[in-house]
Amino acid sequence: MTPLVDSHCHLDFPDFAAEGVEAIVARATERGVKYLQTISTHISQFDRLRTIAEKFPNVFCSVGVHPHHAAEPEEQTTTVDIVRLAAHPKCIGIGECGLDYYYDHSPRDKQAEVFRQHIYACLETGLPMIVHSRDAEDDTIRVIEETRAGAPLKVLLHCFSSSHAMAMRALELGYYFSFSGIVTFPKSTEVQRAARDVPLSRMLVETDAPFLAPPPYRGKRNEPAYVVHVAEKLAELKGVTPTEIVRATTENFFNLFDKAKPAAEQAACA
Repeated sequence: MTPLVDSHCHLDFPDFAAEGVEAIVARATERGVKYLQTISTHISQFDRLRTIAEKFPNVFCSVGVHPHHAAEPEEQTTTVDIVRLAAHPKCIGIGECGLDYYYDHSPRDKQAEVFRQHIYACLETGLPMIVHSRDAEDDTIRVIEETRAGAPLKVLLHCFSSSHAMAMRALELGYYFSFSGIVTFPKSTEVQRAARDVPLSRMLVETDAPFLAPPPYRGKRNEPAYVVHVAEKLAELKGVTPTEIVRATTENFFNLFDKAKPAAEQAACA
């Protein structure tokens, strides 16, 4: 049976502290979610992510600064810093990074500056970039495409919640898409439309846990085990079996985050 992958969760968040990460990972594994990627939002706290990834053979991590924190003094970084931290064997991606004009917790020019640092780090390392974009569709693509200047770059639009038009434009540019519990919400018709039209070969699944729990857990703390419900909804929207969604999204994860392959093969043999 093909294992499922939660490509984006936040195991270092305090929401999981009381129960413990061990219980969260164990419950995910019981549900067939064998691999998880815990995502960086504060580069100053990368040590916590690295410790979690080192503890569990089936957990990977990323390194980056969320746009909410781009202007915070303790999160000031350089491309050199990102590249150095990304060299850790369990660090398989760069981000989450990007632009958030919905909350505007950081000045937009500072968000763009930090975003570019992450893009340069991806170009240098060859690692995929995990992009957060909210109410900033045009600028997100503009910054990526101007900065990459035609160079090869692997882009994943995490927790896709933008317009169908954005999806089709990003698809033409070769980006990947990760769908979260949002696609299960009844009012998310635009995201569901995008999910129907994005080919299976470009899809990943995620929880963004502890946020965005899908039904029947909506309104409660989300966790990696619940990514099963996202896969089931995608199967319904695509008119395929859940097994096909699992197979495709897992294959896509390891094709995109190819640095994870050796560690995953080692974990499977353990």
